[in-house]
Amino acid sequence: MSDRAIGLPRWIYVPAALGAAFILLPIVAIVAKVDWTHFGSLITTRASRDALVLSLKTSSMSTALCVLLGTPMAVVLARHHFRGMRVLRSLVLLPLVLPPVVGGLALLYTFGRRGLLGGSLQALGVEIAFSTIAVVMAQTFVALPFMVVSLEGALRTGGQRYEVAAACLGARPTTVFRRITLPLVLPGLISGAVLAFARSLGEFGATITFAGSLQGRTRTLPLEIYLQRETDPDAAVALALVLVVVAVVVIGVAGQGRGTR
Repeated sequence: MSDRAIGLPRWIYVPAALGAAFILLPIVAIVAKVDWTHFGSLITTRASRDALVLSLKTSSMSTALCVLLGTPMAVVLARHHFRGMRVLRSLVLLPLVLPPVVGGLALLYTFGRRGLLGGSLQALGVEIAFSTIAVVMAQTFVALPFMVVSLEGALRTGGQRYEVAAACLGARPTTVFRRITLPLVLPGLISGAVLAFARSLGEFGATITFAGSLQGRTRTLPLEIYLQRETDPDAAVALALVLVVVAVVVIGVAGQGRGTR
């Protein structure tokens, strides 16, 4: 069916085009600013490689945590009704509106050496702050709400009729969840995972506050770009383009995967 048959008003294309231009023009500006003559050498330095590998590794780990923790959270928020649920939901989604630096401080005051739990953990020989684990935790903290929001929306939209039918036929709750609920909301699950990965990949504030900036250990690609911006702007632009390309590839692959279902 064409857009004319749907009845889209013609004026709607103007703000749509403005919105697209607002997003795309800065990307074009980055591409135009890249020093293509030395691009290869700029993105293959030891620091650049370490930052890219660390970003991909920690973002993958944080995405896995978001899926493992966010899926049950979304199911509970979408399917179970109890007193105080709205308050709990607001608190769970709080990192969406908190400045990342505040999230980093919260993690530091919880898991740092003098934090709420950090002292006890240090007594057991476990140090989290300013480590690679801290990077994963910072990324998970800011990305988890994206996973929950995406999957909760899919669960609410899908309804419960198939789950109710399966339960009436004698299926156990775990079987219903595994065989009915998850397959129905798989597109939402994929979308949430992609959003979580993208948010983790671009995380800066919470990471530098809670994990610091140690090359090969906690300095992710966004941190490397920020540092290079002061000393080598050409390298910063080149690395920024690499980050853009990685994000586009991830979103494109996920979109293609959803389209084939």
